[in-house]
Amino acid sequence: MLAATAVALPALSSSSAARGPDTIADVSEKVIDAVVNISTSQKVETRNSPLPQLPNDPQLDELFRDFFNRRGQGDPQNRERGPRRVNSLGSGFIIDPSGIVVTNNHVISEADEITVILNDGARLKAELIGKDQKTDLALLRVKPDKPLKAVKFGDSEKLRLGEWVIAIGNPFSLGGSVTAGIVSARNRDINSGPYDNYIQTDAAINRGNSGGPLFNLDGEVIGINTAIISPSGGSIGIGFAVPSKTAMPVIDQLKQFGETRRGWLGVRIQQVTDEIADSLKISPPRGALVAGVDDKGPAKPAGIEAGDVIVKFDGKEVKDPKDLSRVVADTAVGKEVDVVIIRKGAEETRKVTLGRLEDVLAIDAGARLACLVAWSQSHECPHTTRKPA
Repeated sequence: MLAATAVALPALSSSSAARGPDTIADVSEKVIDAVVNISTSQKVETRNSPLPQLPNDPQLDELFRDFFNRRGQGDPQNRERGPRRVNSLGSGFIIDPSGIVVTNNHVISEADEITVILNDGARLKAELIGKDQKTDLALLRVKPDKPLKAVKFGDSEKLRLGEWVIAIGNPFSLGGSVTAGIVSARNRDINSGPYDNYIQTDAAINRGNSGGPLFNLDGEVIGINTAIISPSGGSIGIGFAVPSKTAMPVIDQLKQFGETRRGWLGVRIQQVTDEIADSLKISPPRGALVAGVDDKGPAKPAGIEAGDVIVKFDGKEVKDPKDLSRVVADTAVGKEVDVVIIRKGAEETRKVTLGRLEDVLAIDAGARLACLVAWSQSHECPHTTRKPA
């Protein structure tokens, strides 16, 4: 009897581990009322394609006329173009009981009407507070009759590989869906924008999960589900979430100003390759090579020149161009900072007073330059297998 018990217990433990921690159910129950569905609609112009050439046959004419009438398009010979409404669905989550909701920009972009659907089915009209294309985030406001359930952000920097996380959202219009998985990778660059540092997870994320929260086991939001890689459009276990460290400053600015106000250094930068590092006597290769300086930017009067390599910004180490892009963007406009450069093999420190990044400027993100002057970001993912969640 004792021997049998000793054999059975490990098997039970293994089965339990395969399902994940028992706390997943407790966390899901605690936070699910703060997760919402986002329904949007917009008017688009109907474009009618020309009808195929058909034989002059009265019976065929009558058949096609009946077919189009049943579809509500009228006589195929006398149809006119006109607007129609297109609906889409996504996810979001409440961060303030008064009705402040976070979602993805691509969920609400170009929408004429936005409706937030609570977990109990209540529908609330939403207004846009602000949005940011570069991080694909948006902030909405609803006006509820009573305080709503809200969740808080956690520290995505504390995430460890293999740590359990929970995604809740509205995949394929199936609201209130809970999936769980682990953190597969951190700081993932999927070439979707200048500040890419996504959390990668194998928790099932599908179309409609966009804008929904990724929770740790303390019930804190450590990511915002944004994109997947999939040849079919469904989950294959590779999903990406904007980390809370990236999202929180953006959301704070959207809440305060209705827009983002990012720092601007006024340089174009590129990777320090092994060859460049050898020629500049930089070992190991690190930093961001200045490829050009804007004549009207803050870096120019500070004496930063093309060919300099920026290795430290405002006390933070710069490992690559993406590091510099993110730290400059997160720094307050008007702040004076120390910028450490390597020029002709020697380190120098320059003081720069940051300007404000103007979103109206753009360059081609496909050039792979983490440009601090500006960076354009498409709503559509550049790779055919990369899709918004």
